This record gives sequence, C-alpha cells and structure tokens, in this order.
Amino acid sequence: MATSNKELVIYTDGASRGNPGPGGYGAILQWGSSRKELSGGYRRTTNNRMELMAVIVALEALTKDGLHITIYSDSQYVVKAVMEGWLKNWIATDFKGGKKNKDLWTRFYKLMQKHQLRFVWVKGHADNPFNNRCDQLATAAADGGNLLNDVGFEG
Repeated sequence: MATSNKELVIYTDGASRGNPGPGGYGAILQWGSSRKELSGGYRRTTNNRMELMAVIVALEALTKDGLHITIYSDSQYVVKAVMEGWLKNWIATDFKGGKKNKDLWTRFYKLMQKHQLRFVWVKGHADNPFNNRCDQLATAAADGGNLLNDVGFEG
C-alpha cells in the first residue's frame, strides 16, 4: 500500500489462544516511509477484544488529532461495527441488550472522534504482508510472558 504524507495507514490484528484464553494484539502504523510496530498480551481475554484493542492502542499512540487514517483489519466484527453503523446504535442505546465489550467500544468511540477514519477489511492469513506481520505480533504477545490483566473482561 502506498501512503502519502497526508494519510496514516494502520494495520491491526488480534489473537487469542482459546476464546477466552491468553490473547494479544499487534498493530503497524505507517506514515510515509516511517513505520512503528505495537503489541501486547493479556492472560485471559477474547479474540474480538484483542481485534478492537489493536485499533485502540494504535490510535492512543498518536500525538496529533485531525488525521486522515485508513485502518486495515481482518476483523469483520470491528470493521462492520464502525462502517455499518452498529457502534452508533450501541452508543445511542447505551449498549442496551448487553452488547459485549462496552468498555473497549466506549474507549474507541472517544478516540474516533479525533480523526477521520476509514476501515478496510482484509482477508486474514492471506497475502497482505502487513496483516500477516500483525498476526505474528499478536500471537507472539499472546504466547509471551508478563501477560496483563484484561480488566474489562476479567474484572
């Protein structure tokens, strides 16, 4: 993917060993020729939480607001929630009906207000080298030591 100096491109992936189980996230932020990788792991979480956490951590790493950002994710859960308006409905109804991951979606919603985001779904474990690298980061984090407590999941 070619990037201009006016657009930030983010690739994300999440993984869990069991669902729930140990999990991790991986993200790549690319701005022109600059690239930064992020990852982290949790001792008990879900795949969907880690998919969303990857996006959140990438956005929290930014020091500027008002950016045009394209986020590539293999998570239909994340992409459809944003692009098809599910999240807006969840926010409007305060997650009525017990929608899962309210803590992370609320955190993400605040972050998305700061930027112009576009999500693109990519097929996981396929031919996108950046998504594959995010998968490596996520699984390595899930299998690593010093796993964090996913407070929103475990309490």
